[in-house]
Amino acid sequence: MKKHILNRRIRATGMALAASVAFTAGSAQAQDKGTVHLSYVEWASTVASTNVMKVVLENAGFDVKTSSLSAAAMWQSVATGDTDGFLAGWLPITHEDYYAKLKDQVVDAGASLEGAKLGMVVPAYTEADSIADMNDYVDSFNGKITGIDPGAGVMRLTEKVIEDYDLDYDLVSGSGATMTAALKTAINNEEDIAVTGWAPHWMLARWDLKFLDDPKGTYGGDEGIHTIVRKGLKEDMPEAYAILDAFEWNNEQMGEVMLMQEEGDDPYEEAKKWVEANQDIVQEWLPES
Repeated sequence: MKKHILNRRIRATGMALAASVAFTAGSAQAQDKGTVHLSYVEWASTVASTNVMKVVLENAGFDVKTSSLSAAAMWQSVATGDTDGFLAGWLPITHEDYYAKLKDQVVDAGASLEGAKLGMVVPAYTEADSIADMNDYVDSFNGKITGIDPGAGVMRLTEKVIEDYDLDYDLVSGSGATMTAALKTAINNEEDIAVTGWAPHWMLARWDLKFLDDPKGTYGGDEGIHTIVRKGLKEDMPEAYAILDAFEWNNEQMGEVMLMQEEGDDPYEEAKKWVEANQDIVQEWLPES
């Protein structure tokens, strides 16, 4: 009995030592390669992509720091070099103002996802089918549109929607979390609600929703979600830049991560699970050794 216990202790000590050595080696490697600082906004899509990229960069040997900011501050932080990049540049429409102002101070590393869209989202059971008809349902919607953070491009476009369609509605700001919480409550009570929405988003998989038609095209057509990095990153950290530049996935893949993160406790841990299970995709983002 004592011999078995001793053997188990020896094995446990050996495993702990091996883990310690691996961790130390990994940390040393990360310190040698430097720190990549990513900024992001608390949008479900951006939380998903940022955490996935954090895991991928860490696995490649980098230390990764993340900072949650408003959309305006996110763009500005990369323009000033305070952060190295972000994965949430909605172009050409949503962030056109930020890009027009700062395009000479940042580098567009290209779209990581194509086919994104913005619009007014309502439960599928809602009678309204078009933004043009919303004034016929003011009372049903309590005269308000539930939005997210004030600096978001979808909020700016929704303000223009209200103007273009002469809607008798107030746009209520909040956050991505407060918007989806309000949506959940309304659906549970089978009430009408209009929210500022976008795809990809986990809420489209969770509930039966629809985008209202936008005959004036104020929200624009399909967009790309671009990776924006600071000037000089390619020269300072060529491997990190190469990974960020190569990062590309589709709506289904991002949607899978978003749903995992919504149902899990820790977005970072869920991103680690997805990366581990999708190495065939991840390998395409890594430079050839």
